[in-house]
Amino acid sequence: MSAKPKVVVVMPAYNAARTLHMTYAALPHDVVDLVILVDDGSKDETARLARELGLELFVHDRNYGYGANQKTCYREALRAGADIVAMVHPDYQYDPTLLPEVIRPIVDGQADVVLGSRLLGDLHPMRQGMPWWKYYSNRFLTGLENYAFGLHLSEFHTGYRAFRRDVLEALNLQMNSDKFIFDQEIIAQIVNLNFRIAEVPVPTRYFAQASSASFAASTRYGLSILWLLFRFWLHRKGISRQRQFDSLERRYRNAGAGISPAGQ
Repeated sequence: MSAKPKVVVVMPAYNAARTLHMTYAALPHDVVDLVILVDDGSKDETARLARELGLELFVHDRNYGYGANQKTCYREALRAGADIVAMVHPDYQYDPTLLPEVIRPIVDGQADVVLGSRLLGDLHPMRQGMPWWKYYSNRFLTGLENYAFGLHLSEFHTGYRAFRRDVLEALNLQMNSDKFIFDQEIIAQIVNLNFRIAEVPVPTRYFAQASSASFAASTRYGLSILWLLFRFWLHRKGISRQRQFDSLERRYRNAGAGISPAGQ
């Protein structure tokens, strides 16, 4: 990118009142042009605090889910004219001060998508407080995803992410789940469209106020990843085409030509 890109930070929030202020304060505001917070039906003071901080605020009338929250985040960021969209969770688990490092591969033209990995760097995630079962399940699922996607990434399950505008414009986000599996569905779409993915190390914090999925929720999430990878394999092999993984451009082109994708 030659000119300074417009960087929009999106915060998918649910009951984030205790950590929102510190997360926002730690952002490098000389880099960020706009912060958008989507409140997914919080029961605390998240929306009020967001207004006090002067954030661009969108409030869901109820709790629709993490994936639905991201859909609103990305839609509104694109409407705001973002060139780069970075997702920063408002629970202060991921370090907001690292945002320049997260977006740098995109700014330098070296990547289309950047994932902030907790499994890169010198400090072991379990020493930072990651539960052992979450660490080993992360490693196991990442290995399967690397095999299915033909990649060699250290982690796919991070919530610290950055995207070029054209990536989000190409993805068929509305066909993705409203739940946590959205995070991996969007990666599958990115891989299928051959966008470039880079990683940067991001140490994380585990503390009482930071959000963390339960063991049961993580188990359901892991099983849904296995189902996603199976569907992706069927799609890439041409056994059962999945419209979800194709770009919007292809969908519209096929629709205009009266073509129905196989397997639908």
